[in-house]
Amino acid sequence: MLSYIRVGANDIPLSGRFYTAVLTPLGYRKKDVPNGIEFTFPDEAGQPCGPAAVYVAKPYDGNEATVGNGSMTAFQAETQEMVRNLHAAGLQAGGSDEGAPGFRADYSDHFYVGYLRDPLGNKVAIFCANPAEGTRDR
Repeated sequence: MLSYIRVGANDIPLSGRFYTAVLTPLGYRKKDVPNGIEFTFPDEAGQPCGPAAVYVAKPYDGNEATVGNGSMTAFQAETQEMVRNLHAAGLQAGGSDEGAPGFRADYSDHFYVGYLRDPLGNKVAIFCANPAEGTRDR
């Protein structure tokens, strides 16, 4: 089970607005911590930092945060409408469009996804893979 991810940020308030807009509607709780922001789900027994906690903070080594080429963080939404809403919220909160919500030919018929870049340039996917939500037309 994924316990946590850490996303580097140079401007904590700007990156915090982006991740707040995208994560809190998915059920994450936001908490300011001394070196940044943490987003967590309600505690689960035996999982002190998760499941899948997200930390937005400056790098520990004191250097500038940079984008990881080829890395991406994906968050699952319950509905296609939620994917569209979170994509729009991420854009409004300082993110940039990396691919509008929709179906992709390379994925399964029911994989609906939108892509963003956070304010630093990290790639973020928001997807719905629920077949009850509809499928791609062939």
